[in-house]
Amino acid sequence: MAINRYHKLKRCRFLEMDPASIGCFKKSIRTSGRKTKKISEYGLQLREKQRAKFIYCVSEKQFRHYYDMAERMKGVTGENMLILLERRLDNVIYRMGIATTRLQARQLVSHAQFTVNGKKVNIPSYLIKAGDVIAVRENKKENKYFTAIKETKATNVLKWVEFDREKLEGKVLALPTREEIDSQIAEHMIVELYSK
Repeated sequence: MAINRYHKLKRCRFLEMDPASIGCFKKSIRTSGRKTKKISEYGLQLREKQRAKFIYCVSEKQFRHYYDMAERMKGVTGENMLILLERRLDNVIYRMGIATTRLQARQLVSHAQFTVNGKKVNIPSYLIKAGDVIAVRENKKENKYFTAIKETKATNVLKWVEFDREKLEGKVLALPTREEIDSQIAEHMIVELYSK
């Protein structure tokens, strides 16, 4: 597995993203004073792809695989690709409010903290279907992290997922639509990049 060794603030500054969107609440020292060159259309498309990969914490090979899957599906390729990325188990854990960032959700999943429909799953890229029940494993519920989640108030959870903080159990009510995905990604530029 590839390890990302880049500095988050530098990467956010390069991709013109707000660091809070990935859970980094520090302020960048160098915010202005740099001259920016005009970016070509290819550069804009490449930046959009890198932004999507950075937000969802996926490698180039995984991202290309999601694009190929989306291309074979019925409907708009770009929207299908974003919906596939949203259906990843680590992203669903993040959307339920169990983890504060996608990286934290990825670590919790890879440490086998959750079950999907009663079966232990430790693969962050596991694709969730509508009606799947995601729960914290019985022997992990007394962990300090999960007991702290029980005591916190419910945050704004999306319409397509629900999470019961007392039982530490959530359910995917439906697959997400493009309107419910709040990531500021221009997916049509990624499709244009890959279709060259």
